Amino acid sequence: MQLSRQEVDDLINRALAEDVGRGDLTTNTTIPAGTRLKASMVARQDIVVCGMELAALTFHRVNQEIKFEIKSKDGEKVAKGTALATVEGDARAVLAAERTALNIVQHLSGIATEVRKYVEAVAGTSCTMIDTRKTIPGLRNFAKYASFIGGARNHRIRLDDGVLIKDNHIAAAGSLTETVKRAMRATPALTVVEVECDTLEQVAEAAASGVDMILLDNMDVENLKKAVEIVAGRCQIECSGGVTLETVRAKAETGVNFISSGRMTQSAPAVDIGLDWG
Repeated sequence: MQLSRQEVDDLINRALAEDVGRGDLTTNTTIPAGTRLKASMVARQDIVVCGMELAALTFHRVNQEIKFEIKSKDGEKVAKGTALATVEGDARAVLAAERTALNIVQHLSGIATEVRKYVEAVAGTSCTMIDTRKTIPGLRNFAKYASFIGGARNHRIRLDDGVLIKDNHIAAAGSLTETVKRAMRATPALTVVEVECDTLEQVAEAAASGVDMILLDNMDVENLKKAVEIVAGRCQIECSGGVTLETVRAKAETGVNFISSGRMTQSAPAVDIGLDWG
């Protein structure tokens, strides 16, 4: 997952405009012009780092002369107290950019840290963690990037990335088999067609339809095992719903290929990172 420079610039510009407004009133009235400061961006808890290049661009957007040296790269798992970067430059500029840069890194590192917990929980199985479209509106690609950095594989980023037939599609279009046939006939050969199944009867029908992937929705471990037996390798299987750190390992051991969880992006708390002077 790569972020385009255009979307990065757009995020930074919007975030700085939102936070700085017409100028940093406190800093500009209390810090003499020309004052210089040196600081370290420090992790105040164990985290998986994400967003460091964005932080550098944020400081540079305020003042190109700021020196921002990255010490911990995206994807690194670091302990509490680790310096992620050093910042040195005009005090007014550094203070104006501080909160925006920290907000970005705290949010993205929070997602990467949460995702890594799930990835580590299924390590050693044949199952891959994937993310969902449950993200903050307007920040989808950044959440997906953080998920990738955390070790998950991206699911659909947008609705035009693949076909995922759900119960409402089937209800509106007709039978499951007919809906799958329509989708496969109307999409390019390399486009994945997936269908959601709530029951084992639907699983049997879907596996016989020639679909590329089946999504097992809110099934317990025993039904997941039965579904894997029914599919018998005819297509790949994703399971979703009721996925927590406490349940994910047992679900992964049923033989499903993928587990998706919206909790990794939707509910990940921001991590604690500070800018310490000196």
